[in-house]
Amino acid sequence: MERAPRAPRAPRARRPRSVLALLTAALLAVPGITALSSAARAADADIATNGGFESGLTGWTCTAGTTVNSPVHSGTSALQATPAGSDDAQCAQTVTVQPNAQYTLTGYVRGSYVYLGANGTGTTDVSTWTQSAPDWQQLTTTFTTGATTTKVTVYTHGWYGTGTYYADDISLVGPGGSGTGQPPAAPAGLRATAVTSSSVTLSWSAVTGAMSYTVYRDGTKSQTVSGTSATVTGLSASTAYGFQVTATNAAGESAKSAVVTATTGAGTGGGSVDLPTHALVGYLHASFANGSGYTRLADVPDSWDVVDLAFGEPTSPTSGDIRFNRCPVTECPNVESDADFKAAIKAKQAAGKKVLISIGGQNGQVQLTTTAARDTFVSSVSNIIDTYGLDGLDIDFEGHSLSLDTSDTDFRNPTTPAIVNLISALKTLKAKYGPKFVLSMAPETFFVQMGYQYYGTGKWGGQDPRCGAYLPVIHALRDDLTLLHVQDYNSGPIMGLDNQYHSMGGADFHIAMTDMLLTGFPVAGDPNNVFPPLRPDQVAIGMPASTNAGNGYVAPSEVTKTLDCLTKKTNCGSYATHGTWPALRGLMTWSVNWDRYANWEFQKTFDAYFG
Repeated sequence: MERAPRAPRAPRARRPRSVLALLTAALLAVPGITALSSAARAADADIATNGGFESGLTGWTCTAGTTVNSPVHSGTSALQATPAGSDDAQCAQTVTVQPNAQYTLTGYVRGSYVYLGANGTGTTDVSTWTQSAPDWQQLTTTFTTGATTTKVTVYTHGWYGTGTYYADDISLVGPGGSGTGQPPAAPAGLRATAVTSSSVTLSWSAVTGAMSYTVYRDGTKSQTVSGTSATVTGLSASTAYGFQVTATNAAGESAKSAVVTATTGAGTGGGSVDLPTHALVGYLHASFANGSGYTRLADVPDSWDVVDLAFGEPTSPTSGDIRFNRCPVTECPNVESDADFKAAIKAKQAAGKKVLISIGGQNGQVQLTTTAARDTFVSSVSNIIDTYGLDGLDIDFEGHSLSLDTSDTDFRNPTTPAIVNLISALKTLKAKYGPKFVLSMAPETFFVQMGYQYYGTGKWGGQDPRCGAYLPVIHALRDDLTLLHVQDYNSGPIMGLDNQYHSMGGADFHIAMTDMLLTGFPVAGDPNNVFPPLRPDQVAIGMPASTNAGNGYVAPSEVTKTLDCLTKKTNCGSYATHGTWPALRGLMTWSVNWDRYANWEFQKTFDAYFG
């Protein structure tokens, strides 16, 4: 949060040119283009199964391979395989063909020494390869089948000890064999057989000839199974989801089944602190004044359910010694006395409101690099809470407060001292004050949603080590966390789960950023390293109260569109959410002071929507 508005800032991640080139190629690539004539397209068909790996490894047999969401040539998935020892990480599938027919094998690959080929052609087996493909490169070869050939094996592989390779959009174009047949019928009888706060178990009727089944959640592939049941996990509590299932055989994937909707149960945990179902959160300039003027706590309207006192700041970045100095009379002529301030806190609490101390802000860099700083943080923050009788703590670490060491690559098991010590300090404070202690966080998008693309310095090095640095803190405290309200402002463009960049200034940005928190996402594109979704009652959307408050202001109509889309799945625009969250907690703004300056526009929008 800022004491004064600042000019728009350029994206802070510094990435190698090669990484940016790869990203650009993945975004701009046009799916399914091959060098076939229009006549060939009319006569022939792509008879490879799941060549884009959108259904995992269905149809493929791999010695060492998995699917990833990044990098991809097109769609949402690609093959990633790593040769090791005497294994060249081959992935292959056998395809039914016609004798004496010509076929064109095409694929897109990345990496060093990547091969694409076909065996069992009945004539001359073929292959093509690239020595080095730092970006997606198309490989193409052709062959003619023998007089009695009815099956051909197509494959891709790397080379021993040369590292990971990627493949995508593999196609075999030519006449289908007589045994190719048709894709199976769509599954029938889909139903939800068990529902919890975080999972839904589904079952359906078997389909004749099906080799596997794919489950879709809100239109997006969730998992592929061989049987007729599946459990979808990692869901948000009190959230409605739509499920469908398809069947796949050697000829391809069926149409999707009818949609079955299931609503998860209510969750428990850090959000249970007597907040209203929908809450309005605002920061109050308590230690300084700026162009918005000083607002007494007693003058904050009752619409504000959580008031974050800005700010508690450290005596030095690494001391851990947090001080809360109220605004002096010389800067804030209308500031209330300490006695009146404490009385206002008690009055707010008597009315059911929560008053927190917010630590950090634009100027308050906090780096708990030692255990001594951690312990000082706990004792000094406790002193502030006890002195003023506050309900809890808000963490608003910005700038260089959090960054990841080069070797720190797993958000589930952080090793960076400043992050490990912060997690420990917050758990200690939560344990000290008990279950009614309110814990909230207000990270910037760079520290959270940017983690979908980049985490820390990255595999290639050179990235900003702050990318995604809040993720281990949020994850470790998710059972204790009352509210997460990411600052959807003063942000550069951020890639959403649709693999498109989203920019500030409209409902689309808030919808995409919030959908990421409520759906979860693979960190740095790794499907084996997924940041799980938060409960909707833990999430509020951070917006600036006015054009004076920060970059990224949106008009009330855009606020309403955002809430309609996320809570009702209406008025959504171009971005397709992955769920509907009527239990979304509410809105946060910087700041109460700026909203008062703007005639309470933000507050009025909230009140009009939630009543």
